[in-house]
Amino acid sequence: MMRSLWTAASGMIAQQTNVDTISNNLANVNTTGYKKDTVEFKSLLYQTVQSKTTSSNGETKPVGAQVGLGVRNSSITSVFTQGNLTESTKSTDFAIEGEGFFAVQGLDGETYFTRNGSFNWALGTYGMMLCNTEGLPVMDTQGYPIELGEDYDISKVTIDANGNICYPDENNNPAQTGIQIGLVQFSNPSGMEKQGGSLYKATEASGEPVLESENDAIKKSKIRQGYLEASNVQVVDEMVNLIVAQRAYEMNSKAIQASDDMLGQANQLKR
Repeated sequence: MMRSLWTAASGMIAQQTNVDTISNNLANVNTTGYKKDTVEFKSLLYQTVQSKTTSSNGETKPVGAQVGLGVRNSSITSVFTQGNLTESTKSTDFAIEGEGFFAVQGLDGETYFTRNGSFNWALGTYGMMLCNTEGLPVMDTQGYPIELGEDYDISKVTIDANGNICYPDENNNPAQTGIQIGLVQFSNPSGMEKQGGSLYKATEASGEPVLESENDAIKKSKIRQGYLEASNVQVVDEMVNLIVAQRAYEMNSKAIQASDDMLGQANQLKR
């Protein structure tokens, strides 16, 4: 009975983490570029109650008896499926159609990655700099912040599907400026470390970022100007998962209550 108490308690702890993850998904249903998380479980050690042996009649038993000692969370994995593209009124809003990531430079000088393409033009060192909503500069294919000189009219700047920054020429036709937004891909994007603010950091599990402009072996992503990628959270699915997690939590609590009642009855046998 003591074993059942700890087993049910581990189930309640695991389901609480599950509810926390689902709650975070629902809270970020309107967060641009957010990717939902899923909780994965694994069983704990098993205790052998009876090994393979023979019965009282000398017959060999085909199987033994093992009792599990509970469950724990093995991982919380991000699902990087494509979110819906929603139209925006800002010319500095960009959505990625594909598996690519934008690269931004953090305050610590490190490079971080995001699917949130809600950018703005801000005053930089040499002119106007393309940055995210937190003021972090967006990186180009050379690994430098994207900046345009003071002689550029920002309202006339456009970006094509390949991320090339264009400006009208003498005939008022978009001409490439030689600056291209850097898009990278990862062999295992789920291995990246979440940093908050829709930012991710590369790790050994994710592998090194692969620049799309320098690798012809990968499928190139496309940038859609005037669009934003919505989160891939499906509210109906999350609500169903929340109900399942709540019921599992409730069943584990009832198992604890049943074990407590059995312990109480056992303690009363001596009276």
